[in-house]
Amino acid sequence: MGKQFTVHDPRGYPPKVTAQRLAPRLETLEGKLVYLVDCLFDNSDVFMDQMQKWFAEHLPAVQTRIVRPSGPMREFTPSKSWADDPDMLARIQADGDGAILGVGL
Repeated sequence: MGKQFTVHDPRGYPPKVTAQRLAPRLETLEGKLVYLVDCLFDNSDVFMDQMQKWFAEHLPAVQTRIVRPSGPMREFTPSKSWADDPDMLARIQADGDGAILGVGL
């Protein structure tokens, strides 16, 4: 009973979260280009493929393109993500009318 232990809390300190508004909603997807962004989580590629097939079957007037980050980010690590591909983000902003981020199963 005389021993003392030091216990460290493994949860650490949560980051400060700043709220941001969502992007404005499009009135319609008819005739629009929607990028389906594979965020490189487990099975997100399967999810994006299924979503593209759903759009083709149910909303054929909506054009979809699946995009994935290029380069070393294919090996996902907590310090790298889809946001680290400026070329992909620029292409989505320049050409796309909207984007859906897929995180998988």
